[in-house]
Amino acid sequence: MSKKTNKFSASDFGTEREVSEKPAFYFGSQNYKWMLIGLACIVVGFLLMMGPDANTVDGKFDPNSWNDDIFSVRRIRIAPLLIVIGFVIEVYAILKRK
Repeated sequence: MSKKTNKFSASDFGTEREVSEKPAFYFGSQNYKWMLIGLACIVVGFLLMMGPDANTVDGKFDPNSWNDDIFSVRRIRIAPLLIVIGFVIEVYAILKRK
């Protein structure tokens, strides 16, 4: 078993070496792919949450009517769950290493 060591000599002291000027990005292509997937989940979740409000019937505001569609499964359960999943994917995409 050999031990890996860096060999330096006194003659190397004070001399400049070429350093690659290649920019080092923290995120790779997989990170960006996961970020786009997370963003798509968030956007779809907000789109699923859209709809008429409680006092809108046939596109017109009517204070004397009530629209029960604001309590639909799509707007209360599925859309927020999709948004939370999107944010979890975003956190994973940021913390994922190359």
